[in-house]
Amino acid sequence: MKYKFWGWEQADVQAITEQYRGIHTPLDLYDALSEIWCADTCAPRMRQSWTPGNRTLGQCSITAFLAQDIFGGKVYGVPRPGGNFHCYNVVGDCRFDLTSEQFGDEALVYENNPEQFREVHFAKEEKRLRYEYLKRELEKLCSGR
Repeated sequence: MKYKFWGWEQADVQAITEQYRGIHTPLDLYDALSEIWCADTCAPRMRQSWTPGNRTLGQCSITAFLAQDIFGGKVYGVPRPGGNFHCYNVVGDCRFDLTSEQFGDEALVYENNPEQFREVHFAKEEKRLRYEYLKRELEKLCSGR
């Protein structure tokens, strides 16, 4: 598979949990989530624009926190218009953004951004429910491997 997400070339950190069979690196996680991301996991404000051709649209925070569960590290956010943040992962010296493809050719800045916390993001029940759905679907996919 040809990877287009930001940081894929250095995304060689190893999973800290064996809960997800077959998920060893962020590349493995991207492959698995590519089968799961859907309009139901997309942020409601973006759902009308979601398509299978732009699977990562509206998936950033729930994906980044799930990646944090698997690889550890921290989640940071690139400030976006309207006061939102686009979330990505930093594990040690490795930075990767599994959902960067949604921005096409726009170059995001992945330095000096504020850390993001799940307690803040998941205070929105719809976001917590989308995260839980994504996590359950990943568990199902991995258990069938």
